[in-house]
Amino acid sequence: MKQSQLFTKTLRDAPKDEVSLNAQLLIRAGYADKLMAGVYTLLPLGLRVMKKIENIIREEINAIGGQELYMPTLNPKENWEKTGRWESLDSLITLGFDEEKNMALAPTHEEIISPLAKKFISSYKDLPFSAYHFQNKFRKEKRAKSGLLRGREFIMKDLYSFHTDQEDLDVFYEKATEAYRKIFDRSGIGEKTYLTFASGGSFSKYSHEFQALTDAGEDLIYICEKCSVAVNREIIEDVDHKCTQCGKGNLKEAKAVEVGNIFKLGTKYSKPFNLIYTDKEGKENDIIMGCYGIGLQRLMGTIVEVSHDEKGIIWPESVAPFKVHLISLQKDKETEKIYANLVKAGIEVLYDDRDTSAGEKFADSDLIGIPYRLVVSKKSLDGGGVEIKKRGDNTSKIIPVKDIKNELK
Repeated sequence: MKQSQLFTKTLRDAPKDEVSLNAQLLIRAGYADKLMAGVYTLLPLGLRVMKKIENIIREEINAIGGQELYMPTLNPKENWEKTGRWESLDSLITLGFDEEKNMALAPTHEEIISPLAKKFISSYKDLPFSAYHFQNKFRKEKRAKSGLLRGREFIMKDLYSFHTDQEDLDVFYEKATEAYRKIFDRSGIGEKTYLTFASGGSFSKYSHEFQALTDAGEDLIYICEKCSVAVNREIIEDVDHKCTQCGKGNLKEAKAVEVGNIFKLGTKYSKPFNLIYTDKEGKENDIIMGCYGIGLQRLMGTIVEVSHDEKGIIWPESVAPFKVHLISLQKDKETEKIYANLVKAGIEVLYDDRDTSAGEKFADSDLIGIPYRLVVSKKSLDGGGVEIKKRGDNTSKIIPVKDIKNELK
């Protein structure tokens, strides 16, 4: 893509009312625009990142047998009344097309997936299975001040699994845990992300969160120095400051942000809908459920919080909007040829063909944070080719034009 054709522009300064680093950088670099507190428009560059994240998640969830579907945002009141959450869930936004509030803007989809599954499950032969979707969520968030980390409208991947018994759920739960590890590894934050024990609420003794270390985090976690499993502050007294995994390691405190969570729901959302199956003996049993969530904007914001410097964003290659930022310094004819060859080779390129100063192009390139910068100038061509520099590195080198594709691959 040619940067001159990009309708968005970079900003020198972030909006004065934006306090979070992730939103400041994403707005300045042209990835997002703030509509109001907790609500952001994803601009073309931001949507490209979002789609990369979505595809990573889709590939890993498909690999453990998840089946993708799509469920509506508008939910009927009666479904939420059956689980008691119409009145009890503080974050639920309700509305109606007339004077009566008779619908909810879904913040989650247990109330929809359970009666849906009931239409297709009758026997133990229909189990286990898991289904997921990517969908807009709406929450009455009172603390929408952390940029993309805490939104009122956002896209979430929620996966739901259905099982005959606890043992079968436990097996799938471990598969989902490993899939989440792969998702965060591929997203570039795996080394800073910890499986964290948290309160299970009414579902079970513990649930699990995936917490990424960052000073922007609103959570305090305690990491075992021996086995690298963590405990959320909210349950630290329950485990007497000892690791819940190995029971031996000392725990060190750190700030973190939750990038994913997984729950063993049990029969919490199957019983209200009489979601049952018939076993081999013909006996009816409640179906056991699990749920597994990742907020896509939150993951994007966390990547920015974890991976940046004083100049701007440093995108991991796997989620970057483009692989290469190609910059022409008054050598457009030569650069056009390089651009055409890279596009033909299937390499994603943002080509800065704008009529502006070298300093502005370099500053924008650092701010936008694309993994590789290629500069075509008289100096580079006299030196034998183009200048290549990896975002975040302090040094660059000149490589022959014919070697560009091999260097990038």
